[in-house]
Amino acid sequence: MIILTPAAAGAEEAFQKPTPGRVWQFPADHGSHPAFKTEWWYWVGHLRSKEGESFGYQLTFFRVALRQPNPQARSAWRLNTVYFAHLAVSDPAGGRFLFREKAGRAALGLSGAAAGHLRVWIDDWQAEQVGEAMHLQARNEGLGLDLTLTPLKPPALHGEGGFSRKAAQASAASYYYSISRLDTKGQLTLNGRTLEVSGASWMDHEFFSGAMAHELVGWDWFALQLDDGREVMLYLLRHPDGSLDPASSGTLVDPVGQTRPLKLADFQVKATGVWKSPHSGAAYPAGWQIAIPGESLDLTLTPTLADQEVRAGAPAKVSYWEGQVQVQGRQEGRPSSGRGYVELTGYAGAMGGRF
Repeated sequence: MIILTPAAAGAEEAFQKPTPGRVWQFPADHGSHPAFKTEWWYWVGHLRSKEGESFGYQLTFFRVALRQPNPQARSAWRLNTVYFAHLAVSDPAGGRFLFREKAGRAALGLSGAAAGHLRVWIDDWQAEQVGEAMHLQARNEGLGLDLTLTPLKPPALHGEGGFSRKAAQASAASYYYSISRLDTKGQLTLNGRTLEVSGASWMDHEFFSGAMAHELVGWDWFALQLDDGREVMLYLLRHPDGSLDPASSGTLVDPVGQTRPLKLADFQVKATGVWKSPHSGAAYPAGWQIAIPGESLDLTLTPTLADQEVRAGAPAKVSYWEGQVQVQGRQEGRPSSGRGYVELTGYAGAMGGRF
C-alpha cells in the first residue's frame, strides 16, 4: 500500500476520483480500473514447507497511468502506463530477506492488466483468476513463487463500503478492499531450490487518482491473521511531527467474514523498539503493542527478521519496510496468537516515485 505522487501538478485531473456509494461486483472488480490513475494488487502470506521451514512472502503489482491513452497516437510504444512489481521473501531461519523487482510498459502486450477479471502481468510475472482461485507466478535470479490461492472469506470492504479516506478532504481517498484469508498451496524457489509449500495469504486491492495529502509524511499499515479465525487491518497516517491524522482507521473481520469498521479512537498502537537500516539510514519502529478495547484484544507484534527493508529502483525509487511479524497476546484473558505483515512508509525520505 504505497502512495505514489503524480508526475506533475494536475496530472490526476483527467482521471476519475473515488466517491462514496460504489456498487461492487466481484469477481469483476478484481480486475483493472483504468479510469483511475493508480492501482495495485498486493499479496502477502505465510508459508510452510513439507520439511517444516517457515517463510513470509510479498508479491505486489502496480499500475500507474501517466496520461489517458490517445486513440490517435500512431506509435504502439507511446508511454501511457507504467507497470512494476515487487517480490520479497522472508526466511527467518536462514536470516535472509530477499527482494526482486520488475518493470514494464503497457505496449505490445508486454505488460498489462485486464478489466473485468483478474489478470495483471509483466513479462512472465503474473496474477490471474483461475476459477475461484488466484494463481501467482514470479521468478527472477533464483527466487520465485508459483502459488494457488483460494479465498476462504468474501472481500472485506474498508471504510465506507470500500470508500477509504486517507485525510479529511474527500479527494484524498481510494477504493479499497481485502480478502483477508486465502488458503495457499504451491512452490517457493530459493536460490534454485524448489520447495512444496502451503499456508495462508492476504490480498489487498486499491485504486485511486489523487496524491497523498500534503500534510502527511507516510503511514504504518498492519494486516494480522489471528489463529481464532479473525483478521485485523489498521493504518496509521502520520504527520511530520509524529501525530496521527484522524482519518487513520481499520477493519476487524470476524471468522465468517463479517466486518466491523474501526476508527482511530477504537484502537491504540505503541511502538516498542527501533531498528535503524544500515542501507538507507532510516529509523523504523520495530515491534508494537496493539490494543482494541472494544474487543478486549491486546496483541504484541514481533518482526521475524529485523531487516525486511525493500529498496526499489526505477521507476518507483522508494525504500520502505515491509515485513512479516509474529503475533502473541490475549483476548478476554485467553491467549491469542497469529501472524501478520506490517508496512512502514515515509521513514526513508520522500514518499513515492516520479514517472
